[in-house]
Amino acid sequence: MSTYSVIGVIPARYRSTRLPFKLLREVAGKPLLQHTWENASQARMLDKLLIACDDERIEEAARDFGAEVVPTSVQHTSGTDRIAEAVRDIDTQIIINIQADEPMIQPFVINRLATEMRENRDLMMATVKKKIERKEEVYDPGVVKVVCGKDDFALYFSRYAVPYVRDGQKLAHSFYKHVGIYAYTKDFLFTFKNLPPSQLEQAEKLEQLRALEAGFKIRVIETNCDCRGVDTEEDLAAVTRLLAEKKAEDEH
Repeated sequence: MSTYSVIGVIPARYRSTRLPFKLLREVAGKPLLQHTWENASQARMLDKLLIACDDERIEEAARDFGAEVVPTSVQHTSGTDRIAEAVRDIDTQIIINIQADEPMIQPFVINRLATEMRENRDLMMATVKKKIERKEEVYDPGVVKVVCGKDDFALYFSRYAVPYVRDGQKLAHSFYKHVGIYAYTKDFLFTFKNLPPSQLEQAEKLEQLRALEAGFKIRVIETNCDCRGVDTEEDLAAVTRLLAEKKAEDEH
């Protein structure tokens, strides 16, 4: 059996709630999923990259653009469960959970996250934040905010504008949005998977709160990459425009 230091896994679910079948929607001439995979495949810290899918249509499309695919159960309710099935029999130390609907994820973000885990062997889980520059994102519940301590471990994740700025003060404090990419040790992935859903998780609909509520620490590294996920038609239009602009720049 081959041994890998770092594996990247893209959990790909065919049916999404807010934007049905989004991973196969065409963006700048390619399926949205292909953009995510192509960017992730450039991350030099990954020894292996998999797409863990739940549908033959995703599997066929992914194999067509050259991805290594692992079919998984349609019963999984989260990407974490899907990843756990995909890596169950693989000998690896670190797993990077790369969100399938993040077509603008950059390889250097994946590399930094993998490096953080490899160089700090006490870490069990890590993720990424980006300073918010557009005020409307502070109040958008679709943009998850994260608050960290001085040690760069997460204190809380919320859809609300945290920290709350009271007494009419100007927004002098820096707000940070959570970039939806995670790293875990393989051991902690299965510990996390087996934790019961927590009250905070169910209130905010944020799975990472399950780890915090159970007393586990999540290291958060900062990036300047303005990764944009696709959850709505508006997101899809915005990402299509941005990728078309990037393609035009590359051709010149």
